[in-house]
Amino acid sequence: MLKKNLLLILLAVLLVSVSLHAQELNARVQVNAQRISSEINKNVFTTLQTTLNNFLNSRRWTNDSYQRNERIKCIFNLSVDKHLGDNIFAARLTIQASRPVYGSTYDSPLLSFIDNDIVFKYQEFQPFEFNENRVQGAEPMNANLPAILAYYANIILGLDYSSFQKKAGATYFQKALTIVNNAPESRDIKGWKSTDGLRNRYWLAENINSVQYTVFYDALYSYYRTGLDLFSQNEEAAKVGVMTCLNFLATISEKAPNSILLTLFFQGKSNELMKVFLKSTDDLKGRAREQLQKLDITNASVYKELR
Repeated sequence: MLKKNLLLILLAVLLVSVSLHAQELNARVQVNAQRISSEINKNVFTTLQTTLNNFLNSRRWTNDSYQRNERIKCIFNLSVDKHLGDNIFAARLTIQASRPVYGSTYDSPLLSFIDNDIVFKYQEFQPFEFNENRVQGAEPMNANLPAILAYYANIILGLDYSSFQKKAGATYFQKALTIVNNAPESRDIKGWKSTDGLRNRYWLAENINSVQYTVFYDALYSYYRTGLDLFSQNEEAAKVGVMTCLNFLATISEKAPNSILLTLFFQGKSNELMKVFLKSTDDLKGRAREQLQKLDITNASVYKELR
């Protein structure tokens, strides 16, 4: 009986230990290869999906301890569009992440981003490795997809940490920038350089790490910690927190109206923002409407309803 009790205690300790050291991401990766010719063995993409899920969910991305219910919910949807030959594929990656709102069962969008510049080489069962000290790897095309996933994992971590504590995500944003600066290089690889477009991995990492836009940290903290997280306790104070966030974002817009940080913040949030301000005083609705239509031009027509 004593041995049995000791075994039960040991098992409980092990379970607690596993829970406390669970990985940071609760990621679900989907690989869609419907556009690829039937001449390509589709088992490759099934294996790739399993590999990507394991890569994101099994790797330790921080030195902190996470309980299982604290893991960050995120979805990575890889749409493979073309086979370029020699096991090289062109694809698009949609990344979504969310954060729970205190005192509710609601998850707020943390990141909703589409990366159209994905090219990678993959053969079934090939090793899928990422070394932050050697991002380029031995072969750029093989290293590109792991580098991209590691980049977005760090962006997600940076956003999540910063939503709970001011500037707490700086370490992970810096890691994302380090990946950019050491990214795989090849003629067909895009998204890592300033010349590859205006809304890519380079500009996101550059802007989010720039001293010119440190107010973005204040915006994140105001929106989540002094905004949404207060709704269950003090709705009016929460609305003030969200409005403060919009004012911080307005200072970014004044400096750089086309900053990728504005796109990053507002993508996927229009419905949420409408719900925040819909039942407010006419004065607050008017101020919110004015700011939102200036800052989130894509959804300007949506905010007309704030009357």
